[in-house]
Amino acid sequence: MATTDENRPARPAGRPRSAKAEKAIIEATLDLISESSGISDLSIEAVAARAGVGKTTIYRRWSNKEDLVVDALAVLKAPLPPVSGRSVREDLITYLEVMRREAGDARSRCVMNIVMNEGDRHSRMVERIRQATVRPRQEALEALLRRGVETGELRADLDLPIAMAMVVGTVMWYAKSAGFGEAGADAGSLPETLAERLADHLLSGLTPR
Repeated sequence: MATTDENRPARPAGRPRSAKAEKAIIEATLDLISESSGISDLSIEAVAARAGVGKTTIYRRWSNKEDLVVDALAVLKAPLPPVSGRSVREDLITYLEVMRREAGDARSRCVMNIVMNEGDRHSRMVERIRQATVRPRQEALEALLRRGVETGELRADLDLPIAMAMVVGTVMWYAKSAGFGEAGADAGSLPETLAERLADHLLSGLTPR
């Protein structure tokens, strides 16, 4: 039986995107950023060559380098796992464990390196990266600490910005002091017990006296 035009499935407008090509482009972008620890020298030409695609393939999905970089770096920051809400300590360990794993990964470290070091040269791009990758984590940590204050597990007079800086800064300092992120250093994982140890030490200064 002949198939009428009305029975034919609608064809999508434009050329279909290739998931394989997009993945290759994202991977190439992350590789190049991690190798240079920056975004100034990154070019669409270099990404295309590394991914094995033409520049037009990239421009069909991303209109410029900034959009590509923001999307690529956002891939590194997966959503935080759900926290139990049973205790601040348990939730803080969950949060710190994510940071521990990311601190041992060269690609994931790129996000913080760019946010901290590239703002003067690429202020708009860095702000977009911050909103896409850093801000959701900050909001999750702030909510975690506020909940602890409300339940009485943390001090009522807790200075939230200082407490947040203590949590994030401690992991960053530990990663740097252990040699991770430095040229020629071993990029293995941080100790598996780190999240629990850090949580206990941090809470000793955040809980009610």
